[in-house]
Amino acid sequence: GCKAFPFGAGAPGMTARAVTWLAMMKPAGLYSTPSYALRLAEVAREEGIDPREFGIKVLFFSGEPGGSIPSIRDKIQDIYGAKVVDCGTMAELTPWMHASGSADTEGMLLWQDIVYTEVADPHTNCRVPYGGQGTPIYTHLERTSQPMIRMVSGDLTHWVMEDNPCGRTYPRLPKGIYGRIDDMFQIRGENIYPSAIAEILEGLVGYGGEHRIVVSRGGSMDELAVQAEFDHETASKGPDAVKALLGRVEAECSRVLGVRARVVMVEPDTFPRTDFKAQRVIDDRDLYQSLNQKRGD
Repeated sequence: GCKAFPFGAGAPGMTARAVTWLAMMKPAGLYSTPSYALRLAEVAREEGIDPREFGIKVLFFSGEPGGSIPSIRDKIQDIYGAKVVDCGTMAELTPWMHASGSADTEGMLLWQDIVYTEVADPHTNCRVPYGGQGTPIYTHLERTSQPMIRMVSGDLTHWVMEDNPCGRTYPRLPKGIYGRIDDMFQIRGENIYPSAIAEILEGLVGYGGEHRIVVSRGGSMDELAVQAEFDHETASKGPDAVKALLGRVEAECSRVLGVRARVVMVEPDTFPRTDFKAQRVIDDRDLYQSLNQKRGD
């Protein structure tokens, strides 16, 4: 067995206290969201502590995309010197975290003998073939108190059925759960997911760790803007380094997303950090429409 040490994030100073506790206790594992693990590492460095000194061997993540996004996963593994295992479930499915990676298999394995999972078309709720994309639908197989029958999660993923490195024969979500259907927005006919923009930025040297995605409408077309911090090292190299990073962000957004994004690079530590799930999307389209309606009145 193992001992668990729960602590609540969000209260002022709590993350700094968590750094102290981690340095004292040297736990084998940490369970959090990916964004909190990055925030925890920032605070540790501010306190003069290398996160690798915590001695963590495994980081378990759930609650938001990131644990199966290669650029984010690799960055966190490098920071802590630990293995990242991505997990997924819903509160209604407790007590089981029934989708999880393993020591040898990336993404999430679906434990079908505990909670039966289908990936379905979000419009029809009909199961899609392996290799397809859709929303997970869950059915309890062992819970007798208020079991969930084909509960639609509203998340977004795609699944495969193939040989897994660990030898388990479950279906797998190779990219984990990488978004919410209601998080998606369209720009000029292209479906855009916030997690795709996060993956782009985390994969670029010089990114400062926080960003905002602004969706607006200045005319008949929706527009996408990305405001991204550059890091202190890039700042020390001067305006040319910042301009070069801006160009790389623009090029990668165009290549990956299929649309042109207006990119603005901002100073390190411009955006507030959070101990909760990161909220990075600002949708100004409703404001534009309401202003137009007022003008019409």
